[in-house]
Amino acid sequence: SQLAVYLDLLTKWNARTNLTSVRDPREIVQRHFGESLFAARHLPASSRTLLDLGSGAGFPGLPIAILRPHLQVTLAEAHQKKASFLREVARTLQIPVVIWAARAESLPPASRFDTVTLRAVDNMSEAIATAKGLLSPQGCLAILTTRDMAAPSAQVISLPGSATGVVSIEMFHVEHSG
Repeated sequence: SQLAVYLDLLTKWNARTNLTSVRDPREIVQRHFGESLFAARHLPASSRTLLDLGSGAGFPGLPIAILRPHLQVTLAEAHQKKASFLREVARTLQIPVVIWAARAESLPPASRFDTVTLRAVDNMSEAIATAKGLLSPQGCLAILTTRDMAAPSAQVISLPGSATGVVSIEMFHVEHSG
Protein backbone atom coordinates (compact mmCIF):
# COMPACT_ATOMS: atom_id res chain seq x y z
CA SER A 1 0.00 0.00 0.00
CA GLN A 2 2.92 2.38 0.65
CA LEU A 3 4.20 1.86 -2.89
CA ALA A 4 0.75 2.66 -4.30
CA VAL A 5 0.61 5.93 -2.35
CA TYR A 6 4.18 6.74 -3.45
CA LEU A 7 3.22 6.11 -7.10
CA ASP A 8 0.17 8.37 -6.72
CA LEU A 9 2.30 11.17 -5.24
CA LEU A 10 4.92 10.72 -7.95
CA THR A 11 2.44 10.98 -10.82
CA LYS A 12 0.79 14.08 -9.29
CA TRP A 13 4.08 15.87 -8.58
CA ASN A 14 5.59 14.77 -11.90
CA ALA A 15 2.82 16.67 -13.73
CA ARG A 16 4.13 19.94 -12.18
CA THR A 17 7.82 19.21 -11.60
CA ASN A 18 10.06 17.05 -13.76
CA LEU A 19 10.91 14.28 -11.30
CA THR A 20 11.27 11.55 -13.93
CA SER A 21 10.99 11.48 -17.70
CA VAL A 22 8.92 8.30 -17.42
CA ARG A 23 5.23 9.28 -17.30
CA ASP A 24 3.36 6.01 -17.77
CA PRO A 25 2.46 4.52 -14.34
CA ARG A 26 3.03 0.94 -15.56
CA GLU A 27 6.50 1.85 -16.80
CA ILE A 28 7.23 3.71 -13.54
CA VAL A 29 6.32 0.59 -11.60
CA GLN A 30 8.42 -1.71 -13.77
CA ARG A 31 11.39 0.54 -14.34
CA HIS A 32 11.73 2.57 -11.14
CA PHE A 33 9.99 0.55 -8.44
CA GLY A 34 10.96 -2.85 -9.84
CA GLU A 35 14.65 -2.02 -10.18
CA SER A 36 14.74 -0.41 -6.72
CA LEU A 37 13.05 -3.36 -5.00
CA PHE A 38 15.36 -5.74 -6.87
CA ALA A 39 18.31 -3.77 -5.51
CA ALA A 40 16.86 -3.87 -1.98
CA ARG A 41 16.75 -7.66 -2.05
CA HIS A 42 20.40 -7.92 -3.09
CA LEU A 43 22.04 -5.46 -0.72
CA PRO A 44 24.27 -6.93 1.98
CA ALA A 45 22.25 -8.16 4.95
CA SER A 46 24.85 -6.60 7.25
CA SER A 47 24.10 -3.05 6.08
CA ARG A 48 22.72 -0.79 8.77
CA THR A 49 23.07 2.55 6.96
CA LEU A 50 22.47 3.50 3.35
CA LEU A 51 23.05 6.67 1.34
CA ASP A 52 21.13 7.12 -1.91
CA LEU A 53 23.40 9.58 -3.69
CA GLY A 54 21.53 11.79 -6.17
CA SER A 55 18.17 10.40 -5.08
CA GLY A 56 16.05 12.38 -7.56
CA ALA A 57 12.50 11.09 -7.23
CA GLY A 58 13.65 8.69 -4.50
CA PHE A 59 14.94 5.75 -6.51
CA PRO A 60 16.27 3.41 -5.28
CA GLY A 61 16.35 4.85 -1.72
CA LEU A 62 12.65 5.15 -0.84
CA PRO A 63 11.60 1.68 -2.05
CA ILE A 64 14.63 0.26 -0.21
CA ALA A 65 13.52 2.08 2.96
CA ILE A 66 10.03 0.62 2.55
CA LEU A 67 11.23 -2.95 1.95
CA ARG A 68 14.05 -2.83 4.54
CA PRO A 69 12.74 -0.61 7.36
CA HIS A 70 15.63 -1.54 9.67
CA LEU A 71 18.05 0.41 7.42
CA GLN A 72 18.82 4.01 8.31
CA VAL A 73 18.39 5.60 4.87
CA THR A 74 19.67 9.02 3.84
CA LEU A 75 18.49 10.50 0.55
CA ALA A 76 20.94 13.07 -0.84
CA GLU A 77 19.34 15.36 -3.42
CA ALA A 78 20.68 18.83 -4.23
CA HIS A 79 17.71 20.00 -6.35
CA GLN A 80 15.31 21.67 -3.93
CA LYS A 81 12.08 20.77 -5.79
CA LYS A 82 13.06 17.10 -5.77
CA ALA A 83 14.11 17.31 -2.10
CA SER A 84 10.68 18.82 -1.30
CA PHE A 85 9.04 15.90 -3.07
CA LEU A 86 11.15 13.44 -1.06
CA ARG A 87 10.11 15.17 2.19
CA GLU A 88 6.45 14.93 1.17
CA VAL A 89 6.70 11.20 0.39
CA ALA A 90 8.54 10.52 3.66
CA ARG A 91 5.98 12.55 5.64
CA THR A 92 2.95 11.00 3.92
CA LEU A 93 4.25 7.42 4.25
CA GLN A 94 5.79 8.07 7.69
CA ILE A 95 9.13 6.66 6.58
CA PRO A 96 11.96 7.73 8.91
CA VAL A 97 14.48 8.69 6.23
CA VAL A 98 16.90 11.61 6.35
CA ILE A 99 16.64 14.05 3.45
CA TRP A 100 19.97 15.77 2.75
CA ALA A 101 18.89 18.68 0.54
CA ALA A 102 22.38 19.50 -0.71
CA ARG A 103 25.22 17.86 -2.57
CA ALA A 104 26.49 14.70 -0.91
CA GLU A 105 29.98 16.21 -0.83
CA SER A 106 28.67 18.65 1.82
CA LEU A 107 27.70 15.91 4.27
CA PRO A 108 29.58 16.22 7.59
CA PRO A 109 33.14 14.89 7.25
CA ALA A 110 32.48 12.02 9.67
CA SER A 111 29.51 10.73 7.63
CA ARG A 112 30.07 7.13 6.58
CA PHE A 113 27.58 4.60 5.25
CA ASP A 114 27.59 0.80 5.00
CA THR A 115 26.04 1.04 1.52
CA VAL A 116 25.92 3.84 -1.04
CA THR A 117 23.59 3.50 -4.03
CA LEU A 118 23.88 5.27 -7.39
CA ARG A 119 21.29 5.26 -10.16
CA ALA A 120 20.93 7.63 -13.12
CA VAL A 121 23.30 10.29 -11.84
CA ASP A 122 24.59 13.05 -14.13
CA ASN A 123 28.33 12.45 -13.83
CA MET A 124 28.91 8.81 -12.87
CA SER A 125 32.70 9.00 -12.44
CA GLU A 126 32.39 12.03 -10.14
CA ALA A 127 29.55 10.35 -8.22
CA ILE A 128 31.59 7.16 -7.76
CA ALA A 129 34.51 9.16 -6.35
CA THR A 130 32.16 10.93 -3.92
CA ALA A 131 30.46 7.66 -2.97
CA LYS A 132 33.74 5.92 -2.20
CA GLY A 133 34.64 8.73 0.19
CA LEU A 134 31.35 8.24 2.05
CA LEU A 135 31.60 4.48 2.51
CA SER A 136 32.42 2.95 5.86
CA PRO A 137 35.37 0.53 6.00
CA GLN A 138 34.45 -2.53 3.93
CA GLY A 139 31.35 -0.70 2.69
CA CYS A 140 29.39 -1.63 -0.42
CA LEU A 141 28.88 0.62 -3.42
CA ALA A 142 25.79 -0.49 -5.36
CA ILE A 143 25.47 0.99 -8.84
CA LEU A 144 22.24 0.31 -10.73
CA THR A 145 23.12 0.29 -14.40
CA THR A 146 22.58 -1.60 -17.63
CA ARG A 147 24.69 -4.69 -18.17
CA ASP A 148 26.66 -3.11 -21.03
CA MET A 149 27.89 -0.40 -18.64
CA ALA A 150 28.91 -2.80 -15.86
CA ALA A 151 32.53 -2.79 -14.75
CA PRO A 152 34.37 -6.08 -15.26
CA SER A 153 35.62 -6.05 -11.64
CA ALA A 154 32.15 -5.81 -10.10
CA GLN A 155 29.94 -8.57 -8.79
CA VAL A 156 27.00 -8.12 -11.16
CA ILE A 157 23.51 -9.25 -10.24
CA SER A 158 21.12 -9.00 -13.19
CA LEU A 159 17.39 -8.44 -13.44
CA PRO A 160 16.11 -9.90 -16.72
CA GLY A 161 13.23 -8.44 -18.65
CA SER A 162 13.50 -4.80 -17.61
CA ALA A 163 12.07 -2.11 -19.85
CA THR A 164 15.54 -0.62 -20.14
CA GLY A 165 17.23 -3.86 -21.09
CA VAL A 166 18.97 -5.98 -18.53
CA VAL A 167 19.49 -4.08 -15.32
CA SER A 168 22.48 -4.87 -13.19
CA ILE A 169 23.60 -3.96 -9.74
CA GLU A 170 27.33 -3.58 -9.54
CA MET A 171 28.48 -4.41 -6.02
CA PHE A 172 31.87 -3.06 -5.07
CA HIS A 173 33.16 -3.86 -1.60
CA VAL A 174 35.58 -1.11 -0.78
CA GLU A 175 38.20 -1.56 1.91
CA HIS A 176 39.87 1.54 3.27
CA SER A 177 43.53 1.36 4.14
CA GLY A 178 44.94 2.55 7.46
